[in-house]
Amino acid sequence: MYDLTLTFDNGPDPAVTPRVLDILGERGIKTTFFVIGEKLADPARRSLAVRAHGEGHWIGNHTFTHSVPLGEQPDRNAAENEIGRTQAAIGGLAHHERWFRPFGGGGNLDARLLKPSVVDYLTRNKHSCVLWNAIPRDWDDPDGWTERALDQCSRQLWTLMVLHDLPTGAMDHLERFLDGAEASGARFRQDFPPQCVPIRSGEVALPINDYVSSIEESVQS
Repeated sequence: MYDLTLTFDNGPDPAVTPRVLDILGERGIKTTFFVIGEKLADPARRSLAVRAHGEGHWIGNHTFTHSVPLGEQPDRNAAENEIGRTQAAIGGLAHHERWFRPFGGGGNLDARLLKPSVVDYLTRNKHSCVLWNAIPRDWDDPDGWTERALDQCSRQLWTLMVLHDLPTGAMDHLERFLDGAEASGARFRQDFPPQCVPIRSGEVALPINDYVSSIEESVQS
């Protein structure tokens, strides 16, 4: 037996997210969707975030553009541009913990994720920073990720997995993965392993030096 928390990044996507929500609903699984802020300007995409929220899923912040990792952006205003604008777009759909997930350009857990001004922004605005401990690279291997994901689950007591509700074809295999996880004793839960939340409600709860770059920042007008 093991615990498994699922999360979905980079959506919502009208071609994929509805089916993902259908599958989760059929199985009674609650997850978190870490959304891209600029996508919520599209009414169809925002309606999917509204649906997910209404069905009991949490809506998290995954930056506004998902273009350059925050730890590599020299602009001192990057946090407001990427995190603040997304939080405003999420609006009333936000969880009270203000979940935020950085990205590292390929699922990397390293200094590309954050920088000092971003950490300051997260703490001042009472965000919680959610990382992960399993990333089966479904975007890179749409047909083969499920076996890798099940292997990652088998190696730890509580897995926080990153999947993507994107039109790559990977979510065509979501049911197969869930069948395999259930057969191997997965207990699905919505909350996050404490070791994957180094900043919680604005407080630095775990060492974060490995995730923070020392980039020299400039003020952009």
